[in-house]
Amino acid sequence: MHERERQKIILSVIQERPVATVAELVELTDSSEATIRRDIASLHLEKKLKRVRGGAEALLPPAQTGLAGRPFSVNQSINVVEKRAIAREAAALCVDGEALIISGGTSTFQMVHLLTSRRLQICTNSFPIAEHLLHNSKNQITMPGGTIYREQNIILSPFENDVTKNFYAHRMFMGVHSVGRMGLMESDPLVIQSELKLMAQTDELVVLADASKFKRRSSQLICSLERIDVLITDERIDDATVNMLENADVRVIVATLKSSSNSLADDTLSDAG
Repeated sequence: MHERERQKIILSVIQERPVATVAELVELTDSSEATIRRDIASLHLEKKLKRVRGGAEALLPPAQTGLAGRPFSVNQSINVVEKRAIAREAAALCVDGEALIISGGTSTFQMVHLLTSRRLQICTNSFPIAEHLLHNSKNQITMPGGTIYREQNIILSPFENDVTKNFYAHRMFMGVHSVGRMGLMESDPLVIQSELKLMAQTDELVVLADASKFKRRSSQLICSLERIDVLITDERIDDATVNMLENADVRVIVATLKSSSNSLADDTLSDAG
């Protein structure tokens, strides 16, 4: 990752939370600790942030605390070909007339191009997904209430009365921070709370996870592997991981990259705004 891109991420993160730690920025940028410390020092000299012990903070405190994890705009450009291939397999599971839940994320966002000609009832907490389908399809769109988190482009609420309990779906599609033998993991408790509420409203859970998600870890679990009905990944996944999933009675769909690279190569991600 180039210096300018790293520093853009650092500045983005500190606008969303009181303090960004060096360890957190190392994970977000896949850089070394020394590199992040140099970036913080440089931005401090440029008076773009304030260097503090163990990290950095904004010159002006954020009005709203943000979520842990990479911003939507950063994740949007990572493993794009793999996400498109996975989205194609996910969209193939959708049947016209069904009610679906599509949780916010850059993997699930890739489904929107393939759902524009469908007739579905869709509940989503994702602004980019809702906006694209509202303007480019005849699908019925429902969104829960809550607080808008700009960096992740999602709506989250800690309260129970946010419409979620009034929407039933046959199938839910969701992305995830990481997957391991203990189950699905996320980086922020509020995201986990939202996902659990949505998961309670569906019969079948479909997880979209490119192969890189099996190499990441978080200390915060959403659910065990046994809760997953279908997991769609890409052909970089290894046999041991497939066996782990199948031993937990998860149906594994491996998307081939060739199928998506031609048909969606010209699609852009500008719909997310």
